[in-house]
Amino acid sequence: MRKHFYLLIAILFVAQWGFSQQNALQELKVDVVYLSSDYLEGRETGAKGEALAAEYIAHRFQSIGLKPKGENDTWFHDFDFIFKSNPHAADGEPRTGMNVLGYIDNGAPSTVVIGAHYDHLGHGNFGSLHAGEKAIHNGADDNASRVAAMLRIAQYFKRTGKAKGNNYLFIGFSGEELGLYGSKNFVNTPTIDKTTINYMINMDMVGRLNDEKVLAVNGAGTSPAWKSVIEQIKVGGIQAKTSESGVGPSDHTSFYLENIPVLHFFTGQHMDYHKPSDDAQLVNYQGLLDVSDFIIALIENLDAQGKIAFTKTKDEDESRKASSFKVTLGVMPDYVYSGEGMRVDGVLDGRPAAAAGLERGDVIIKLGDLEVKDIYTYMDGLSKFKKAKPQSGI
Repeated sequence: MRKHFYLLIAILFVAQWGFSQQNALQELKVDVVYLSSDYLEGRETGAKGEALAAEYIAHRFQSIGLKPKGENDTWFHDFDFIFKSNPHAADGEPRTGMNVLGYIDNGAPSTVVIGAHYDHLGHGNFGSLHAGEKAIHNGADDNASRVAAMLRIAQYFKRTGKAKGNNYLFIGFSGEELGLYGSKNFVNTPTIDKTTINYMINMDMVGRLNDEKVLAVNGAGTSPAWKSVIEQIKVGGIQAKTSESGVGPSDHTSFYLENIPVLHFFTGQHMDYHKPSDDAQLVNYQGLLDVSDFIIALIENLDAQGKIAFTKTKDEDESRKASSFKVTLGVMPDYVYSGEGMRVDGVLDGRPAAAAGLERGDVIIKLGDLEVKDIYTYMDGLSKFKKAKPQSGI
């Protein structure tokens, strides 16, 4: 058994205390703290830290009482790939990543997939926004937070026995940061009959619920069942902000492209994204608990509806994307802001926005003569200005 087994013993002991909200909150904290610890070295796909995280998730699935649903009656679903330290590298090294699968079998004709990627950037070899020396990227929000939420949801349905109208397949995906490798591999070589999948729930970065309690829910146009149910849910003061498209930069896209209804949950971007500073102490644990309870309520409300219908959406990535940017302000947009204009969630040092005195929380309502209604008109506006010199970023 691995050296980290003593932490698992602590987890299992906590799990025996009961199912109160306080105990659930403590379990979320323990899961996030372990998965985002330096010991796992940033959980890079195909590296030692990923294997340790996969083993941890498998043990948690087992302690909850799930059944293994990987290959050959194991917890794991492996995939081979070529790892490149950057997407433009000519050569790479062969590696094997692994998804982790646990199952609640209710004997139902359909199965709900609940997914969360657990991989991250290791020491920042691929995808890092950190400008300094190589450092461990622990990824507490991205994406230890949603793995913890997935485990919370699995435990709830296993222990309460509620919502038995579906079976439940919980998947910890790897390779998401490299290009959805794990989820693509699963839909291509599924361990269940793919035609029985009712819908897919995906959580990516759900650990920073803001003071306004805005939760982005993407994919609401992929089934006519979604919006009416989402509007009914009242949990923790959460305000759901929906968008239609089933396509986005996370694992739900792999399922949407198989004509499966999807929802993607996201609490917003922040300045620690893809940096070594995304650590466990910055997670909003009560918010994380509220988000997981929101998803639990959604699943329970859908349980009596049987298999829900799929609807193809007009992909916002194509219909609303800006032309190639000719200028940049150097700000990070607030993706969960629902007011008029485009609210700034962060300002990058050394960029025009910083020089002009823009600060986090400022709302951009005009670019020149162009009125900015939301993030999409903001990005469209950037493409209409000529650049004075080459720049990058939004």
